[in-house]
Amino acid sequence: MMIYPLFPEGRDRALTFSYDDALDADVRLAGIFSSHGLKCTFNFCSDDGPHDGTFPSFDVNEVYLNHGHEIAVHGSEHAFEDRMPAEAVIADVLENRRKLESITHAPVKGMAYPYGTFTPELKQRLRDLGILYSRTVNSTHQFNMPSDFLEWNPTAHHRENIAEIGERFLNNSELRAPGTVCYIWGHSFEFDRTDGWDVIERFADQMAGKDCVWYATNMEIYDYNQAFRSLRFTADCCYVQNPSGRTVWIKRGREAFEIPSGDVVRIG
Repeated sequence: MMIYPLFPEGRDRALTFSYDDALDADVRLAGIFSSHGLKCTFNFCSDDGPHDGTFPSFDVNEVYLNHGHEIAVHGSEHAFEDRMPAEAVIADVLENRRKLESITHAPVKGMAYPYGTFTPELKQRLRDLGILYSRTVNSTHQFNMPSDFLEWNPTAHHRENIAEIGERFLNNSELRAPGTVCYIWGHSFEFDRTDGWDVIERFADQMAGKDCVWYATNMEIYDYNQAFRSLRFTADCCYVQNPSGRTVWIKRGREAFEIPSGDVVRIG
């Protein structure tokens, strides 16, 4: 009997966003997400960024954190970290984390690769620095949970016909395998410069308020996946124990089961 992950409240799919560089246009973008009940991870440079920007002058708590969004690492100076010596990477990522954690008063362990570039060696350095996931810029046009969260390939950039992608994600029955994730990324300044805000506003309208969708930040999806992976099943898969600190939902056959934190539940 097949056993699959479900998301909180038994939802079978999740939607997440990731937007880079933390420039002023994030205020409008975060407002669109918040008003539609969507969640986004915003990736910060903590020194001068790639567009002659600086650390945001607006209230980070008011724009992001108070509405359930996440802030994550994007490199202190948005450098090509795959080309830097280990010492420079360590200094860059830790400085970025320290600056962000002085705002969140909590660990910041997510990341998006500056310019999307990485190597196996860089992934290992990030792991050693406490980074738990990092997003690439390699679109899959699929809805898969990553096998390696330090090489988390998004579904699509928002320029890549996201209306059609959203339709597939919501309505195509062949893609309804439990535990699927639609992951959209980009830069908020692109809506000012070329794309037009109607692109993301229409997509937010299209995706909001769906009972089958869990709206989550990148880190929430990572944490939930870790909780699912920690489940302990008996050899006959009739009982499951949840040693994690959060409730996990699973699907066995056609039936959904809620596995509360610390409990053992009969599922077969």
